[in-house]
Amino acid sequence: MFQNKFLYFKANLAFSLFFLFIISSTNLFADTELLKVNWKFQGITGKFDRSSLQRGYQVYNEVCSSCHSMRLLSYRNLGEKGGPEFSADQVKAIAATFEVTDGPDNQGEMFTRPGKPSDKFVLPYPNVQASTAANGGAYPPDMSVLVKARKGGANYIYSVLMGYDEPPQDFKLEEGVYYNKYMDGNKIKMSKPLLDGSVDYVDGTNATEDQMAKDVTIFLTWAADPHLEARHKTGVKVLIFLIILTGLVYFSMKRLWSRIDPEV
Repeated sequence: MFQNKFLYFKANLAFSLFFLFIISSTNLFADTELLKVNWKFQGITGKFDRSSLQRGYQVYNEVCSSCHSMRLLSYRNLGEKGGPEFSADQVKAIAATFEVTDGPDNQGEMFTRPGKPSDKFVLPYPNVQASTAANGGAYPPDMSVLVKARKGGANYIYSVLMGYDEPPQDFKLEEGVYYNKYMDGNKIKMSKPLLDGSVDYVDGTNATEDQMAKDVTIFLTWAADPHLEARHKTGVKVLIFLIILTGLVYFSMKRLWSRIDPEV
């Protein structure tokens, strides 16, 4: 009887190990390694490229904003230090290109007016239901903190934008679904958003697919972490302070212990 129980235990153990191997192997081969970019904002001294941030806003505004909202941003944020740093006049001009619903007025009626720097980014749809219905049943996520909400961060966003390709021969796609090698299941309901020349950059930069993908990714990274540069500067100052403090403590203790007679 003991021998039977032992054999049963061995069989269960072998099956469990085999099952875990199958799962781990499936995950290993299903995941495609994200594209890696040497972003300038990474590292303790990392900073955003101002020109890239301004171009990234242009890509978002002309390509992404028709479907994706940025509920947490106001137009005045575009002029804040550490961000795109548009001038005050530029921020006013950008805001004024949008119509904002306001009110009620003296007659109790709502009305539209040109946007002001204090206004939030205008939403592409009035509610979630309208957004879902207009996009084939798929809700376009808000982009305010999208970089932080996705594993892989900036590299994930960049990879998805660059990951559109023709599907393998035996890969089946439903109607309205596109192949993307960096999405879960390699399927995405958003059509390829960036094509060479999709945007006519104000600063004259050549608007290649790769350039636009990098610029809008940098812009979305700033939107998700607008205080990144200030935090990096604070970190450097704290590090320098700790180095100086450590040196002072070391030499103070060395001087103190030098007065003690070792023979006592």
